[in-house]
Amino acid sequence: MLIEFSASNYRSIGDEQILSLVPNSAHDDYLENIIQSSGHSVLNAAAIYGNNGSGKSNLISAIGIMDKMVHISARTSSTTNLPYDPFLLREGYADKPTKFEIIFVTGGYRYKYGFEYFQKFIYKEWLYKKGKGREVLLFGREEDIIEPTSALKGNKTVLDAAIEATRSNGLFLSTCDMLNVKEAKTIMHWFKQLNCLNGIDTEAQEIRTVKMFDDKAMREAINNYMLNLHLGMIDLNVSTKDFDESDLPDNLHESQRRLLIDKLKNAQGYSVMTMHRKYDIDGKETDETLSWKLDEHESEGTIKAFHLSGPIISALSAGGVLVIDEIEAKMHPIITLSTINLFLNKKTNPLGAQIIFATHDTNLLTYSHLRRDQIFFTEKNKWESTELYSLSGIVYPENNQKERMDTNKEKRYLEGRYGAIPYLGTLSVLINHVVDGKKRDN
Repeated sequence: MLIEFSASNYRSIGDEQILSLVPNSAHDDYLENIIQSSGHSVLNAAAIYGNNGSGKSNLISAIGIMDKMVHISARTSSTTNLPYDPFLLREGYADKPTKFEIIFVTGGYRYKYGFEYFQKFIYKEWLYKKGKGREVLLFGREEDIIEPTSALKGNKTVLDAAIEATRSNGLFLSTCDMLNVKEAKTIMHWFKQLNCLNGIDTEAQEIRTVKMFDDKAMREAINNYMLNLHLGMIDLNVSTKDFDESDLPDNLHESQRRLLIDKLKNAQGYSVMTMHRKYDIDGKETDETLSWKLDEHESEGTIKAFHLSGPIISALSAGGVLVIDEIEAKMHPIITLSTINLFLNKKTNPLGAQIIFATHDTNLLTYSHLRRDQIFFTEKNKWESTELYSLSGIVYPENNQKERMDTNKEKRYLEGRYGAIPYLGTLSVLINHVVDGKKRDN
């Protein structure tokens, strides 16, 4: 389970911003949203609101970049540039490293792992572990100097080989995993259950969802998820077939056609089919059904729901962490709400999966059972750097009071009580100026 993520000097994030899923001990609302594991308490969801351009997506992207670097670091070449994209609007930040750190619990232990990097090399890297006793350092690194401690269990020859094999632009943790160091494999398994995706462009998730149909239990779970959204279908299935060159578009140039035929001749394709009931002339149900391709006849929202069904079911079935940017894009608010409720309900989320999402859907502030410490906002400060803050931390200066549990959070957010919304005063003046100009012309 994820406890905390922090990032600094990445895109619009200048100074360090911390997304903490530790529940506020002063709140007693929706206690079922708290997950207990190995002596730690965390929240099962976090919603991030903010104006366009405030940095919500950059925070989600930072989690995804860290995850990607951990997974591919040992497989990239020594000349591969790192995804260094520093904050550029304040002097000096282009000369600082980007920093990511994540704290999580797995296998009964709490781990704290992080690194700092520039475009060409890893500047620092560290890993801490905490069980019932005090937190101990497993390894520390500064540029090419890597120093494992006695707390990092493993064959000394293997650890020495890992140090030797770690490139300047590679992560020591990833190299240890490649050489089967047990502690590293445990951590990599946790990262495997972390899935970051873009809610606008979900096509890349389709293949993952389709592959899950090979497992009967997963297939049934995805079907149940889709049918419970009441999208009109009565069944959904995936059919596979060998590649047939007749499926290629007729307008392909002959050289392109030959190239594709050669490349795909042993490949298998798939079709996602949805089944609908047919009705008679009086609009009554019949026993007949009609099937068609998902991507040809269903709505964009239905297609997205299918794309996301795999990652959602995967997270719930493994107790993983699902991170989604623009979760509401193309989908009805009730579908978004239903999806989030799967994570908030212990019956549908018995293993303590977590969902972190960025959204503009203010309905969730009213209709979802999110605690105040599960609602976050992003806003730019005076030097245009992203700042992240929680609703539970907002204090009203007029009475020095925090937000109450029973307030209309959607209404107050739209009124600007929490910040993180567009200011359209200048735009209003501009529109009035145009209207007045047209009146004079007439």
